[in-house]
Amino acid sequence: MSTSDDNAKQISPEAAGDDAAASSSEIKNKEQGNGFGGPVTLFFILGFAVSLILGWVIAPEMLYSQKKQPIDYNHALHVAEVGDGCESCHFFRADGTFSGVPKLELCVDCHEEVQGEDPNEIKFVEEYVVKEREVPWLIYSKQPDCVFFSHAAHIKGAQMDCVTCHGHIGESETSRVYEENRITGYSRDIWGKNIAGFKKNSWDRMKMDDCAECHQKEFTVQRTDVKTPINRLLDNFIAVSFPGMEAPAGIGDSVQTQRDACFVCHK
Repeated sequence: MSTSDDNAKQISPEAAGDDAAASSSEIKNKEQGNGFGGPVTLFFILGFAVSLILGWVIAPEMLYSQKKQPIDYNHALHVAEVGDGCESCHFFRADGTFSGVPKLELCVDCHEEVQGEDPNEIKFVEEYVVKEREVPWLIYSKQPDCVFFSHAAHIKGAQMDCVTCHGHIGESETSRVYEENRITGYSRDIWGKNIAGFKKNSWDRMKMDDCAECHQKEFTVQRTDVKTPINRLLDNFIAVSFPGMEAPAGIGDSVQTQRDACFVCHK
């Protein structure tokens, strides 16, 4: 065997040792890398959880300030005492408009003098009736100024019950806390308690989506004869492209789209 073969034999074990050392070093580096991935993943999960808590729990609570009504009003007591229930205080005027929150002149009929020893009764008479000052009630259902809501259309026209939108407020014996949005100034009852928009009852919130639940259903309503150029163009397009698909004459498919659209509620 030649000298070069002997050298090769001598070098091979050394090279093998170097290769083994390199392999073990790579394995250690991989193990260290895998070990580093665990803390990163844990940090990400914890950060995500903290973000959810801040964004979905703490931030909404900080967004709303809590206020008390000027007078702790007992709806159940008044409903039991008056003759016409809710309509004794919340009624339609002769011109069809809705009275909303009662004015002081209506309350004076029964509260001209202090009745009983209830602190709220005494405060109401002394601070508002005697001084002829309107009570600055905080309106839970107050909508933005750009929104017009017709009580007559819903109560008289659609025969809806007040409970559908306002809940069982007539059974309450105390006034619940009023939560006011620090940015918009509106009540939390409009947006709802659940930031994700989920609700259990129809009165849990008063957003446009909640109105659309009824107004996007199929209704048999009379079409108005006045149409915009775009509406006429769309009707002609449907009639030409999809024969037989157009709505029967005089009949519409949605209150929202057939009665002046957005301008019914947004003035």
